[in-house]
Amino acid sequence: MATMLNVRSANLVELASGLPLAAERTDMRYQWIARFLANDRVDCDAVMQPFAIEILANLARDGRKITLIMDQTKASDRHQILMLSVGFGERALPLAWRVEETDGAIGFATQKALLEAVVGWLPQDVVVTLMADGFYGTPSLIGWLADHRWGYRLRLKGNLTVRLGAAKTTTGDLALSGDTYFADVRFTAKRVRTHIGILKDPGHSEPWIIAMSDKPNYLNTLDYSKRWGIEPMFSDFKSRGFGLAQTQIQYPGRLARLILVMALAIYWAVSAGIANAAENPVPAEKNSPDTSPQSCSAQGSPGSHEACATCADS
Repeated sequence: MATMLNVRSANLVELASGLPLAAERTDMRYQWIARFLANDRVDCDAVMQPFAIEILANLARDGRKITLIMDQTKASDRHQILMLSVGFGERALPLAWRVEETDGAIGFATQKALLEAVVGWLPQDVVVTLMADGFYGTPSLIGWLADHRWGYRLRLKGNLTVRLGAAKTTTGDLALSGDTYFADVRFTAKRVRTHIGILKDPGHSEPWIIAMSDKPNYLNTLDYSKRWGIEPMFSDFKSRGFGLAQTQIQYPGRLARLILVMALAIYWAVSAGIANAAENPVPAEKNSPDTSPQSCSAQGSPGSHEACATCADS
């Protein structure tokens, strides 16, 4: 993790050159990294669990809601990453992910497995809202979310067939109807019910068609904008950060374990920032309760000693 932060590169040769491991030749360090990435006993979910549990518990303090964001990004010409993250300020922190060798959308079976891996990490009785883009606005996912009593804001494609009362129509036609909010809409495929909000932003060619668990209104529809918190996180992994596209890894499992190193490096960096803000607030922040040790302590941060110790013990 320290080497990843230091060299800021997913290129294994550069990582090997910077790795502080005694070796007669650089290629021996490279082989050490390659063996780690190929080790199937390194379970990304198991390693992330203590870090995720701590940050989720910290975010849920005082009855605060938790915003989860699910999205997909391209890792290479062959691989796609399905990522589940948690909203953290105006950004997001990675929780769990799946890597598949495909050039299209990763299907609901993998989405379901990813979500169910995280269910047990959430604090009891916490209010959860899932944000997800148009890949995921499906009756299957909405049904799963309803079964688990999660809130949601899911962008829908315009070609989904729905029923509004006795009338059969499409989500695209709803967006063109002139109305803005639709309650108790049924998907014909699985007879799943949802609410839909339409938001037409000036300057954008296509409106937002947002399925939601709550009463449709302007603020609940606009709430979908929290999904954008995952984009800076993806930039940290890719073009503006570690340069994930630089790696030539060909196997999904090995790529997932490289992402694990990056994810923990991000947690470490965020933890250091939280601790520094608590201990050395700038003058304008000194009277702010948000930067006090009680509400923003190193102990409650995503890379604290407690999380690291739990991870090491496991």
